[in-house]
Amino acid sequence: MDTLGRRAVLGVLVPSFNTVVQPELDDLRPRGVTNQVGRFRFDATLLESIQEEARKLTTAHAAALIVGLAAEGIPGGLAVLEQGARDLAEATGLPISTASHATHAALRALGVRRVALVTPFTDEENGNARAAFAEHGFEVVGDHALACPALDRIGETSEGEIRRAFSSADVPEAEALVHVGTGLPVVGLVAELERVHGKPVVACNAASYWQALRAVGITDPIDGFGCLLRAH
Repeated sequence: MDTLGRRAVLGVLVPSFNTVVQPELDDLRPRGVTNQVGRFRFDATLLESIQEEARKLTTAHAAALIVGLAAEGIPGGLAVLEQGARDLAEATGLPISTASHATHAALRALGVRRVALVTPFTDEENGNARAAFAEHGFEVVGDHALACPALDRIGETSEGEIRRAFSSADVPEAEALVHVGTGLPVVGLVAELERVHGKPVVACNAASYWQALRAVGITDPIDGFGCLLRAH
């Protein structure tokens, strides 16, 4: 048995440029769980690169894999990501969580249908995200697109900008606020945002970790990061 990861070793796959997923998920670790990280290329070889890194993580005896990728901003992106996750599960025999699909699962666990979105995307990409959520049974009643200038600049978004984005996106009809885009550093603000807005906040990175923990039978309440990880 792994001494440090005696309860579970989780494999985390992130885009090579993403500097947010790894530290955010490390902040969420229960005692006895370790996160082992692989980085994949974000280019035409995306799915092949993910599988290559996943095979490496199986040698670390990962019990589940997290793909730190949200595809709602790309037309048809969720279908491609879902097929990639199925292929990955078949190749590795492991439970797979993606940021996108875990977010949907978290909203269902919370009993939420009407949501407001905060993303690092452009307005056009937010339109794609709204359509993707609608296809999965959710009504997007508000949104805010931060329009970050480049993928590798998303992690530079300040906490003040993120707070303002959530305030802009929130409307009374929204039952929950949802963060899409794994490069945006939101997890550390979730508890504060829930206090300010008085409703659940689902950050996609927190959702993927929540789902992976549940897949390996770990249900410890994790305090300080919002209602999803504390009680569901």
